[in-house]
Amino acid sequence: MRIFDFYMKRSDLPLKGIKVIDASTVLAGPSVGMYFAELGAEVIKVEHPKFKDVTRSWKLPSESANSSVSAYFSSINYGKKYVNLNLKDSEDRSSFSELLSDADILLMNFKRSDYEKFGLTDSELTNQFPGLIVGKISGYGTESDRVAYDLILQAESGFMSMNGQPDGPPTKMPVAFVDVLAAHHLKEAILLALYSREKSKLGRVVNVSLYDAAVSSLVNQASNYLMAGHIPQRIGSKHPNIAPYGELFDTKDGKTITFAIGSDVHFLKLCETLNMPDLGSDGRFESNQKRIKNREELFEVLQKEVAKMNAMELLEDLQELHVPAGAVKNLEEVFSESAAKSLILEETIEGTLTRRVASAIFT
Repeated sequence: MRIFDFYMKRSDLPLKGIKVIDASTVLAGPSVGMYFAELGAEVIKVEHPKFKDVTRSWKLPSESANSSVSAYFSSINYGKKYVNLNLKDSEDRSSFSELLSDADILLMNFKRSDYEKFGLTDSELTNQFPGLIVGKISGYGTESDRVAYDLILQAESGFMSMNGQPDGPPTKMPVAFVDVLAAHHLKEAILLALYSREKSKLGRVVNVSLYDAAVSSLVNQASNYLMAGHIPQRIGSKHPNIAPYGELFDTKDGKTITFAIGSDVHFLKLCETLNMPDLGSDGRFESNQKRIKNREELFEVLQKEVAKMNAMELLEDLQELHVPAGAVKNLEEVFSESAAKSLILEETIEGTLTRRVASAIFT
């Protein structure tokens, strides 16, 4: 059963009865709104009558110029109702307050100066709507009015500096990675606030910044620097702490595959599958640290054997042994598979059939 059908047939979605006002734009905030919509909440997206969510215009050349939605916009706007309000207008602000009067959650990512201009400061909201949970996303924290886009955060948080090929330039990831991270942080904060409200009956304001989300997601790379003084360099898909991990191998049938060899046991099983059982005891490769030190030499040895095998045969053998390995696929190949197809959500928005992948996955 497709996830879309699964949602539509569920009467016990966990957030039925929750009302969300989504006054956010671009990706991070709207994706949080979509998450709650998928879980059964009523989500009302508020846009300016003239200057609507800018991502409506972020279209590929192949998309219809006449449609009011783009594939980008559709990716994070699902299951929502749409209302047009100009918050600079007093009557529209009154209409907005009416929406908030029985709302549970408000999502915003306005500039810092706009909150006071629109009468949406923390104190105003908590005084007027004491049970309301307010989720706010900023670029660099509540005290900064600096405009922030995902690209700039990827640049300034270190991700671009270590992403790319050794002989290539710093490279951004091909999705708005920092926006996605910040959205997850905000989802968690709002869910905790909902849980807390069950006891206290009081809402709260929760703030997430793209910068904090990005830096906190550096995890092992941050600790490599903080503990060992290691500044990550661009090494393609390779892992700085594990080998072979991320090297790309060409198979006999022209496919590209990769291994995630996280332990010595995995490595021994890989060597056996490649008909090189003695390689696991080779002094150059017998431990993970030695494999990292000699990873280029190891790659050459492994590539010679991988090139003798077809991708599917090799991957199936490794999967039977529980060795992490996979083929590098493009999106056409990904969405030809039933597992990926089951995650597709369809919805007609303003006359356009839209598709995206689900964000709230549960059974």
